Amino acid sequence: MENQTLPQTNQAVNNLMETVGKVAQQQVDMITNGVKSATASVEPLSKMSIEMTVNVINTVNQVLQNLSAALAPKK
Repeated sequence: MENQTLPQTNQAVNNLMETVGKVAQQQVDMITNGVKSATASVEPLSKMSIEMTVNVINTVNQVLQNLSAALAPKK
């Protein structure tokens, strides 16, 4: 009787370890996918904010040039 219980116990332990391994792998996959998603969403936002900053700087530069031209004494 004891000889029959040992293979069943081994099979149960193997099944348990396999299940724990699958759950751990799923958690790693979920974290990896979360990081990829976060990176994918931050990249366009950072690119857009850089472009907006450059546009604001160019606009301010043109305003200052126009102001300077308007205030400069005319010959």
